[in-house]
Amino acid sequence: MRIPTILDAGDPPATLAHAMASYWRAEQVQSLTALSDGARSLTYAQLEARTARLAATLRMRGAAPGDVLAITMRRSLDAVLLLLASVRAGMCPCVLEPMLPAEEVGERLALVGARWLAFDGDHRTLAGALALPALDAFEFDALEAADMPGNVVTVEHAANGIAPGTRALLLFTSGSTGRPKAVELTQAALLNNALGVIAHSELGNADRLLHVMPIYHTNGVNNQLFAPLLAGACVVFAERFRAEDMPGLMARHRPSIITGVPTMYSRMLAQSFEAQALSNLRMARCGSAPITETLHRQVEQKLGCPLVVSYGLSEATCTSTMNPPAARRIGSVGTVLRGQRVRLREADGSLTDTPGREGEICIGGPSLMAGYLGAPDATSRAVVDGWLGTGDLGRFDGDGYLYVTGRIKDVIIRGGENLSPLLIESVIVSQTRVAACCVVGRADRDLGEVPVAFVVRGGEVSVDAAQVCDAVRRKLSRIYVPQEVFFVPALPETAVGKVDRKVLAARVAQGVAA
Repeated sequence: MRIPTILDAGDPPATLAHAMASYWRAEQVQSLTALSDGARSLTYAQLEARTARLAATLRMRGAAPGDVLAITMRRSLDAVLLLLASVRAGMCPCVLEPMLPAEEVGERLALVGARWLAFDGDHRTLAGALALPALDAFEFDALEAADMPGNVVTVEHAANGIAPGTRALLLFTSGSTGRPKAVELTQAALLNNALGVIAHSELGNADRLLHVMPIYHTNGVNNQLFAPLLAGACVVFAERFRAEDMPGLMARHRPSIITGVPTMYSRMLAQSFEAQALSNLRMARCGSAPITETLHRQVEQKLGCPLVVSYGLSEATCTSTMNPPAARRIGSVGTVLRGQRVRLREADGSLTDTPGREGEICIGGPSLMAGYLGAPDATSRAVVDGWLGTGDLGRFDGDGYLYVTGRIKDVIIRGGENLSPLLIESVIVSQTRVAACCVVGRADRDLGEVPVAFVVRGGEVSVDAAQVCDAVRRKLSRIYVPQEVFFVPALPETAVGKVDRKVLAARVAQGVAA
């Protein structure tokens, strides 16, 4: 029997916090399983009660609407519950990549002005190494132990102070330049994205979503937690993605939806799946990076269901276009979601959606970010007259399907994660004292793209490839480490003296980089 989603509630609430509270209390969903990790499960009634108590405890500690709560915890249901509870409390959660170096964590906490830090036993040492006097750090277990009578009443009263424009999520993205920036999203933006995803993908209580993506990534939060949990679906939270684990997970949980990036699906091709494990699968979702037509068809043949490709940016909450599950078109990133606007900016600056015309893909509407936190100049460059420039080129066909035709920015997309070449370059130059460096992407069958570095040694500096890679590994996470390092006497330059990345990228593509 189909049970109503939040879309069936007439006029939905104005904020994600209110939508969660009202929908999770609906009589029709109370007994349905909302979250499970295989060892424990929570019904929607239990999810509502647990997150209400946690939210109230946060407010009784002194948290106010919009306060930034940084979360550094291993991938777990506890981390999910805290994330959901903080949104219900009107706070602004910021989930950090697990096991980041303390220095990087400290810089990010300072950047976002975090007032609170929640950690678990795996991150106790990290939390103790942070010397930020304005930071109130607490362990998750201690927060649960602080649950007090009357807390739920407290959070109900506090919910009245949560406005649509209250900031409700911070996501780090490096984009194409500089240090990672903190994308600030509001309660209204998060809800708008969820409503669009529910409508476009026809999410419902019959769905069982297998969750294997990071919850510090926009897809893992917005599309795989907020959206299904407002549709009565069940989210099965696995430990993490490992291709060799997928046959067992699929057989055990028999999901109707899985979501991943092209790299994940590419790795799954080598695995053997029982027919029964795939029998409930109605679609596999794919996004965050381009996928080739060959891989697309291979995945569909392997899984026996449509591979639904979507498109979006953290700066526009998550998803702006998606292929309809029953009418997907290979090569397209789909049609525009409800509540979203997508146009193409032509060379003269005008916006169009005329079929066949190519231009920079621009996104508008209620899902746009409030801005890059603490970076008004970067925000004003990214969003012009209410339109977010994505740096991607595209065209529409006559039926409103969008096709991405190229990129006009230098970002390297490794396994669905955006890597900034400038960030890697700055670390290499500052840590090894080389004369110059340029990082470009190299095509990779498994990961899509990987970074490679061209380095000019300094006159008195002797450095080898291992030292370059070690320098990056010490300052950044492992995904930024160059796959190869080429030492060159000089970097090619354009007529105006800028490093010519295109020349280096062409050398890599032609296999003549060395």
